[in-house]
Amino acid sequence: MRIFALSDPHLSTVSDKPMDVFGTRWKDHDTRIRENWLENITEDDIVLIPGDLSWGLKFEEVLPDLEWISKLPGLKLITKGNHDLWWTSLKRLNSLFENMIFLHNNHYDASGIAICGTRGWTIPQMSQEWTEHDEKIYRRELLRLDAALQSASKSNPEKIIVAMHYPPTDYRGSNTAFTDIIEKYNVSDVVYGHLHGNDAARNAYNGKRAGIRYKLVSSDCVNFCPQLIYEKE
Repeated sequence: MRIFALSDPHLSTVSDKPMDVFGTRWKDHDTRIRENWLENITEDDIVLIPGDLSWGLKFEEVLPDLEWISKLPGLKLITKGNHDLWWTSLKRLNSLFENMIFLHNNHYDASGIAICGTRGWTIPQMSQEWTEHDEKIYRRELLRLDAALQSASKSNPEKIIVAMHYPPTDYRGSNTAFTDIIEKYNVSDVVYGHLHGNDAARNAYNGKRAGIRYKLVSSDCVNFCPQLIYEKE
């Protein structure tokens, strides 16, 4: 079993929002994702998708994108991003496809590897205008991350992998309330997305802190290729 991660595919099968308006690197990005996926992923693998799967606003607009992802090999674990306004109840989402599992403030047990999924929020260090609204959501998302990790730790897993949409730390790998929670548990890896282009270069942290590996896996930052996170020996 291998675990990969690829965030922010921003598919638009129905929605009229071509991604190449954000730069030439996005030209035909869905084709590149599919080609890289088929080259690297088998049916025995797991692929984490930490948010922003589609530009669709309504569930009916997103369904073709979900079907597109479902036809690719492997088990997909999908978490919520800031653009995933179509997100509905977990019960409904998890009834759609046998090879897709939606995580939201909970975890999935992959043969002793617990995978926690949550959205997160902008951290104060990366916000120029922090508001009371931000503070409220930030505190709520901290509780949700802790709840997901508590749930995972009860099964005494071999490892815990966290898939978040928002970065849990800044480019320096600074201590944050998110990293404090992550370090309380047996977390080996944290993957996240949300950042793109120059923002990724300025604000992303890729490396190890407190023994935990952090990796930005936004599609355009990894050449639209799923990144290997874990391989079971």
